[in-house]
Amino acid sequence: MNSREIVMSTLEYSGPERVARSFHDSDIAGCEYTVKTHATSWEKVDDTRWERIDEWGNVWGRVDPTSKGEVVKGVLEDTEDYDAYEFPDFSKFEDYKTATECKAQNPDKWIVGNMPGFTFNIARKLFKLENYFVKLMLEREQIHRLHDRIDEMLIDMIQNYAKAGVDSIMFPEDWGTQLQTLINPKLWHEEFYPRFKRLCGIAHDCGIKVFMHSCGAIGAIIPGLIDAGVDLLQFDQPTLHGIDTLASYQGRGKITFWCPVDIQKTLQTKDEQKIRAEARELLDKLWKGKGGFMAGYYEDNESIGLDPKWQEYACDEFIKRGRKENYI
Repeated sequence: MNSREIVMSTLEYSGPERVARSFHDSDIAGCEYTVKTHATSWEKVDDTRWERIDEWGNVWGRVDPTSKGEVVKGVLEDTEDYDAYEFPDFSKFEDYKTATECKAQNPDKWIVGNMPGFTFNIARKLFKLENYFVKLMLEREQIHRLHDRIDEMLIDMIQNYAKAGVDSIMFPEDWGTQLQTLINPKLWHEEFYPRFKRLCGIAHDCGIKVFMHSCGAIGAIIPGLIDAGVDLLQFDQPTLHGIDTLASYQGRGKITFWCPVDIQKTLQTKDEQKIRAEARELLDKLWKGKGGFMAGYYEDNESIGLDPKWQEYACDEFIKRGRKENYI
């Protein structure tokens, strides 16, 4: 089986010959669109601060040279700004030809078209997160209209990526803190579940899968994400949810989890045996030689303060244990 076949078999639970992986000759290859946006690179603005402008025009800041940073000034402030704001134009197919090129260069790999998020991840940045939640509660009609505009833009992205030949789209959308989901699950189901269902449905109609990354404790909405059509959830902290709990969701539908060994808990022990044990547990409970799990790797070791050798133990265990013959 080549990489693409292994990932497809993983998503379909049809027994790949080995666990799919995103390290050491990764099974996936990612691509980006070339749409002209407001984005700039990070620049050091004083002795301890870096800033950049994102694709929407929001100002981001960080206090170190490697972290992802956060929005410090949103591009929108007042209600009257919502309709006047002009999004970048994502409707032109020529801006997605990098996906076609990526596919030509990696004919045996699973091609992922990277997106900036779904509705929430884009909208919340336009105001800064805390301001967005106030708007969401007090200006529901106007925010709903803004969300509709974002969704139409996302549909352009999905359809163009599909036309360019990707196998899936992938987007980041952090819905939780370390303790709970960011908003009331009832509000999520009212405002966001229908949007997920529509966007996932369009992707599936185009013949591509939907991959989502999320941080935090989002157990309250995982069943909704599965029901809406998300095919794969990428979590960097599987033990935050509970590996047994993640396994229980697999009985709800063919959901695949893509995880490294937990970056905040297990890797931080710097204990080789504990790291290897969690890698085996992820395979034994989520993959089981059938599919439903992709072995991950957290790329930014520096930001989590770890020597890469600790993740190498996990990689080694994933490779050794993650073969179908070990589960017959």
